[in-house]
Amino acid sequence: MDKRYSLEDLQAIIEKLRGEGGCPWDRVQTHETLREAMLEEAYEAVDAIERKDQENLKEELGDVLMQVVFHAELAKEAGCFGLEDVIEGICKKMIYRHPHVFGNAKADTADEVLVNWEILKKQEKQITTQSEAMKHIPMALPALIQAKKVQKKAADIGFDFTEIGDAMDKVREEIAELTEAIEQGLGTDEEEFGDFLFAVVNISRFLKINPEIALTKASKKFINRFEYVENSALSEGKKLSEMTLKEMDHLWDEAKTKSLSE
Repeated sequence: MDKRYSLEDLQAIIEKLRGEGGCPWDRVQTHETLREAMLEEAYEAVDAIERKDQENLKEELGDVLMQVVFHAELAKEAGCFGLEDVIEGICKKMIYRHPHVFGNAKADTADEVLVNWEILKKQEKQITTQSEAMKHIPMALPALIQAKKVQKKAADIGFDFTEIGDAMDKVREEIAELTEAIEQGLGTDEEEFGDFLFAVVNISRFLKINPEIALTKASKKFINRFEYVENSALSEGKKLSEMTLKEMDHLWDEAKTKSLSE
């Protein structure tokens, strides 16, 4: 029978990789050098979820867990905390933030749970103003997600558009300001473009759409249609670089029609 490894086994493996005679690469890693890996592994797990690939999700969750154990080992070596402290901390947090399960609080719907969660989070972190709550949003988050979270914090205290039409009007206003900045060469294109994106994210909130996922799907759709255009050109013995924009647009329209029928 194959050995069934445990969390303790994974911890021991990381310790060995980091120890004397261990792996040269693992031994020189720090929290900072592993930042990108942590993000990449999390995104790869999300990608597996999007593709509904359970086998790959199992693998990617293992990679995410390895990052957690690795960072905990680095902290233990520095005398800060260990994996046991990480586990204790998250257990305490989950119990504290679910008083409707582990205590006497009442929350019958998912929305009520989220309201209570935010209140308890503020109490736990001693956040007294909404501005502080916004500043606690991690800057390492993708910008679209960060913008949505900032807007949600403002909306929580009533600082928000009353309906989606107002949010759409704001987008049109920002487009006009961006257009003016470009035409006049005011040197504020980046700022105005940022305002435009921020306004678009507002619409995603009203539609209950995750803007990061929506943009990712749009990129994937673009790649699929572009692949159709390129393959169609190659089947005719042509390269895209040798075709006119009108010819490529014709193939693009074909790709759009094809994707609608699939």
